[in-house]
Amino acid sequence: MSQVGIPKGTRDFGPDVMVKRNYIFSVIRKTFERFGYLPLETPTMENLSTLTGKYGEEGDQLIFKVLNNGDYLKDADDAALSQRDSRKLSFSICDRALRYDLTVPFARFVVMNHNQLALPFKRYQIQPVWRADRPQKGRYREFYQCDVDVVGSNSLLNEVELIQIFDEVLTNLGLPDFSIKLNNRKILSGIAEVAGAAAQMMDMTIAIDKLDKIGVDGVEKELREKGFNDDQLKVINLVLNISGSNEEKLTQLRGILSASEIAMKGIEEVQYILTRVSSVGLERAKLELDLTLARGLNYYTGAIFEVKANGVQMGSICGGGRYDDLTGIFGLPGLSGVGISFGADRIYDVMTELQLFPQEIGATTKLLFANFGETEEIYSLPILRQIRQAGINAEIYPEAAKMKKQFKYADDKKIPFVAIIGADEMANGTIALKNMQSGEQANLRLEELIAQLK
Repeated sequence: MSQVGIPKGTRDFGPDVMVKRNYIFSVIRKTFERFGYLPLETPTMENLSTLTGKYGEEGDQLIFKVLNNGDYLKDADDAALSQRDSRKLSFSICDRALRYDLTVPFARFVVMNHNQLALPFKRYQIQPVWRADRPQKGRYREFYQCDVDVVGSNSLLNEVELIQIFDEVLTNLGLPDFSIKLNNRKILSGIAEVAGAAAQMMDMTIAIDKLDKIGVDGVEKELREKGFNDDQLKVINLVLNISGSNEEKLTQLRGILSASEIAMKGIEEVQYILTRVSSVGLERAKLELDLTLARGLNYYTGAIFEVKANGVQMGSICGGGRYDDLTGIFGLPGLSGVGISFGADRIYDVMTELQLFPQEIGATTKLLFANFGETEEIYSLPILRQIRQAGINAEIYPEAAKMKKQFKYADDKKIPFVAIIGADEMANGTIALKNMQSGEQANLRLEELIAQLK
């Protein structure tokens, strides 16, 4: 027999896991809709040309490409084939790819449908994405993103609301301690400008974005390899070592980056966001200006966000930012957007580690009808239908097995109640309701049972 398995970085989700994942999706979806966002779905596959060039060189290498149909080698780049240049070869034999994220497909959708959209257009999207990454804890090749974006508005009130969405979702999921990290790509551009390395801004942000993984020494080593000199590194380190409250950091930044107009604009935007969020207040989140936050994706141009669950060994569980001209890549310039993404898989791992899932969500069935035989079965089916019509999840054991077996089935599925209808109950027009946790049992009429379970 051939070995059965699944690709690395992918997972099966059994019922116990799925009810928890659906709980996360439900909390996220309800919050998105409460803030006025509408649902959207895009195809699993996009044209390869749609995705490449949007995520930076490292991101492009993680795109899963799909081989062309039929004789895909007939259009292969002969030079790439003979040189075994797999990267160059893939572009001649692959026209499509699995989506890498939900933001670029969203931008493509907006460009294709902008004449039918009421702007600003607020959408949410909950779908899987794929990345050819090295699997490790909290990092998968197939995972879900839960995105919310607004396009067609320059207002920073959108950023303020997105911070509130972070706070509301994670508070409602029960996370006890989490931090929202905030920075601005204009500030990062200003750092590069003041350091005399404006042309190397992307090299700088890509290196800084790895700070948590490779440390300060690793970042400095990478920057030196990219050609940064001592004077440039001095300016970069000066900014990255700024500490204190959010206001104190902004004050120090204004002094160090005063010569950069774009940096001053970024500082002004951060101040606006912090002031508005402070006036609203947050339930549990700590909002922190983090000048080491870079986010390596090329398309961010303004505010950038990451969220971390404190006290848990896990990378960021959410992220996002402002992109001023992502749609311009597809021929529709000047349409600004901002969005955030919840990493449902990482959130699941955090909630599992911290034991945050409510006990009751493990049971999708609330009431099991015991089965004593044909007569009782026929009698019970109309009652079962009425209970379901009342909005109570219920099922009947499919055969007349021993009660011990039926009770074990209820326990295994975490069904909290069992309805018992035998000869006495049929004669009296009652239902014996057994509480599987306490063991207590009461004879009830149908309307009483429905009232109790609802």
